[in-house]
Order: sequence, then structure tokens, then C-alpha cells
Amino acid sequence: MRIGIDLGGTKIEGIALAEDGKELLRHRIPTPRDDYPGTLQAIHDVVTYLEQQTTQTGSVGMGIPGAISPATGLVKNANSTWLIGEPLEKDLEQKLARPIRISNDANCFTVSEATDGAAKDAEVVFGVIIGTGTGGGICINKQVVTGANAIGGEWGHNPLPWPRDDERPGLSCYCGQNGCIETFLSGTGLTRHYIAAGGKAERAQDIIAQLDAGEPRAEKAMADYEDRMARALASVINVIDPHVIVLGGGLSNVTRLYQNVPTLWTDYIFSDHVSTRLVAPQHGDSSGVRGAAWLWPAQ
Repeated sequence: MRIGIDLGGTKIEGIALAEDGKELLRHRIPTPRDDYPGTLQAIHDVVTYLEQQTTQTGSVGMGIPGAISPATGLVKNANSTWLIGEPLEKDLEQKLARPIRISNDANCFTVSEATDGAAKDAEVVFGVIIGTGTGGGICINKQVVTGANAIGGEWGHNPLPWPRDDERPGLSCYCGQNGCIETFLSGTGLTRHYIAAGGKAERAQDIIAQLDAGEPRAEKAMADYEDRMARALASVINVIDPHVIVLGGGLSNVTRLYQNVPTLWTDYIFSDHVSTRLVAPQHGDSSGVRGAAWLWPAQ
């Protein structure tokens, strides 16, 4: 059995897969925010629950909103900032009493969709996570491009391309820069933009509900969001020219993105014709948890 864990900013999700990839069980609990020891314990509890319910033990792979530094072995670049600088892999191996494998959550998501999901027939795939943060992953021939610094695909911490005057210099980001794509395209960024325009919302899902009800401020906020996503993805297409871009994370459930964004991105792409497809995940907005399980290949 393979166990996959998706460590998100608001939830920890676990999945148990049989050897043939069949889903046996899923389990989700809230993330203990700003609590590193609590996060370790919560991951332990999810693994224990899956093993108790299936009466099997399994390998453990995990996707995190950041990366393990090749230089130090510590977590870096995590928007769940209480993980930064911690020996997460070492601590979890001790707590779970077994070796584990950790990769960036967007890499896990991209592997899942490129292997047997919405992009399974594509050679070059760019996977996007638009949730608490904004992550990205690259798969070529179903293999993740991690890169020399373990930051392959990290588009969220580049500046928003072709910024308008009202988008400069942009908000400060936890990474230390201003105007990062993540500050615009994360669920938090969308919510902040909507509130600044006079709307009332606690999270992005509240805006989507208002959008469905035809509320004008929600429509304007989403139109701005689509234009920003079009510019941000156009810059990716101009560099790696993917055959398919797959959206994941909570905002990937906004169906209008798949029609509106490709209509807008043609103005920014350096080509007379754009064949890149923007698609929804076949395995749902939390497809990355399956990719985490597959960090351990078949023996």
C-alpha cells in the first residue's frame, strides 16, 4: 500500500492507494497553523488512521507547499511559514519510524495529472496550484523537472507580468519581494482584492458564491483575476511552451477560468497560434495527494 499526504496551509489530506493505484481511503483534517510540533503530530495521526482503517502498512510520500533545500535538508520557500528552516523530513521519519519521500505539492499534483490524469497524453505539462498559495510544477515525459535549486516551476514568486499602473509596486510577499504572482492569484490575493473594492468576504469561496449570485463587485474581481492569470500563464508558455496546463487547488473549481483565460492569454503569447490547452484536473482539486503517494514507484 502507498500512503500520500498533502500538507496544505488549511488542511492535511491523506490517501491510501492499493498497489494497482486504486483508492482505498481518504482522510482530511485541519492543519495546525503556526504550530510545527502540532503539524508533525497531525501528519502522524493521518497516517495512523489510514493504516488502522485499512489494516495495512504503507510507504509514505508527502507534498509540501515549499521544498527541501538540497544544501541544508531544511524546508525552504514554504508559504506555510512555520515549516521554514525545520528538518521536516528527518523529524517525520523519526515520528513515523520509516523512510519518507517529500516533494513540492505542485510537483506532486503535476505528476498525478501527467501520469494518468487530464494531461496523460501530453509531453510537456505545467501544473498550477491556486489555493492558499500559488505553486507550479513542470513534467516532461511524465518526469518532474526539479531543477538544480529544487525550485523548478515556482512561477508564483516571479513578478506579475505586464503590470498595470495600479498593480505597481504590488503588495509585499512573505518571500521578501513585492508584486509576486502569488499575491495576486492565491485565494488570499483574490479575497484581498475583492475587499479592497468594497466587497465583504472571509475567503475566496465567499466571492465565488457572490459571483454565482451575479454580484457586480465579485464579477469585477474575477475579471481582474482572469486577466492576471492570463498574463502570468502567458509568461510560462513563452518560456517552456507546454502542451497542457492543468489547474489545481480550490480555485480550480471556478469553471469559467478554462474558457476566459485562454481567450485573454493570446494577447501576450509570442506566437501566431496558441495550441496550449488549459484544463481542469481529472482527479479533482486535491489530485496532488495521489502524486505524493506515487513518489514511491512500483517495486
